[in-house]
Amino acid sequence: MIFGALLALVGALFHGIIGHIKYIGNVNSSDLTDLSKSLSLVSWHVFTIFLIISSMTLIYVALNLNLYIALYPIIATNLFGAFLFIILGLSKHKILLKMPGAYLMGGTAIFALLGI
Repeated sequence: MIFGALLALVGALFHGIIGHIKYIGNVNSSDLTDLSKSLSLVSWHVFTIFLIISSMTLIYVALNLNLYIALYPIIATNLFGAFLFIILGLSKHKILLKMPGAYLMGGTAIFALLGI
């Protein structure tokens, strides 16, 4: 469970800081409308927030094992997110399989499951 928390936290820091710098440069230099750029940035950081909440929940439950039921929404969301990356990656969005999202979310879910 702690490994899942660390994975999510490191992922959040990487995604929210290093990923933001690269991502925002690409978005700002694109031909997207201002609204699309703004919504894209919000979507990017919603994922960062999700990773932080996942990490915090995993740490809290690791310290309070009687609250293990709180893990199920974290596990489900991470699993479905990983599946989404994979399903879209196997279709016309192949670039998604080269990105860490599926592996990060899948790993977080697996480590959380192992902690139960």
